[in-house]
Amino acid sequence: MAKITFNNADVDFNLKGKRILKSVLKKYITENDFELGNIDYIFCSDSYLLDINKKYLNHDYFTDIISFQYDKEILTGEIFISIDRVKENASIFKKTFNDELYRVISHGILHFMGYKDKTVDEQKTMRSKEDELINSIYIEKKSNS
Repeated sequence: MAKITFNNADVDFNLKGKRILKSVLKKYITENDFELGNIDYIFCSDSYLLDINKKYLNHDYFTDIISFQYDKEILTGEIFISIDRVKENASIFKKTFNDELYRVISHGILHFMGYKDKTVDEQKTMRSKEDELINSIYIEKKSNS
């Protein structure tokens, strides 16, 4: 059975609103004509994600997210998110922690759906799609409160 899961690697992090997040992500995936497989979000520290970045991508720098897509026909893979980076980026961009977290969560799914962010035009499209998903999350949260 296809599912989205949220797990921790080396951080003590309690993601609130998992049910709503899963619901919004699943709906977005199917409304955009993709099939959901198994997507596992793993929340971790900077050092944990840096090790993955070095080992699998040969990059020696911090990042907020790394995604590994295992199937392109059925959205399946792992999305690693550094809680340290999310906190720092929220501060830098003057966003709430949840705003930044939802942006990164959305970003991973959008990569699986084929969206890129290398060029300025791709970045604009990615930001627009992230905003769509973030707004959907907040609308769903509000209707459930």
